[in-house]
Amino acid sequence: MRIPLLSAALAATLALAPGPSPAGTYDVDGEHTSVTFRVRHLLTYVEGRFGTFEGSIDFDPAAPTTAKVKGSIDVASIDTNVKERDEHLRSADFFAAAEHPKITFESTTVSDVDAEAKRGKIHGNLTIRGVTKPVILEAAYVGQATDPWGNAKAGFSATTKINRKDFGLAWNKTLETGGVLVGDEIEIRIDAEASVPADE
Repeated sequence: MRIPLLSAALAATLALAPGPSPAGTYDVDGEHTSVTFRVRHLLTYVEGRFGTFEGSIDFDPAAPTTAKVKGSIDVASIDTNVKERDEHLRSADFFAAAEHPKITFESTTVSDVDAEAKRGKIHGNLTIRGVTKPVILEAAYVGQATDPWGNAKAGFSATTKINRKDFGLAWNKTLETGGVLVGDEIEIRIDAEASVPADE
């Protein structure tokens, strides 16, 4: 889940493939997928990413409400470009990576599908630090393309917002000027490229 679909820059490098994407299991390509997040820190925002994850999407373009999504992220792969901060995020103050090494998501239903815009809402259960809560992903099917090596790929994107305290990530510091150091709301974005299954 790196949860987070094809960026405009990537799309520009791929040749569009003829015909619709077939129904089947689309395995996420970790080398061309990103799972990123954004949270307020003091007066501005800190952005980070997870480098190791896996995911699959059971998807039929002709019946998008039947889609099923699963994903798993290695907490230890968190990267905010500051080593000390990443170590703190792995600690018991935040993700407790030693005790809870995985963040997982599994979908339950799909709703509000706009076939023309290729968008919809993916409802599912997100588990962080051993706590499972329902979340809704605003998702989009970007389309199918063929890379320069002849491999058929499909693009998906998803975004959501969560309150970190709902998952036990409650650490903070009170500021002398009032307020707190770290915001509660976390914005999550997934841009996934996945291998298109063979059309049987």
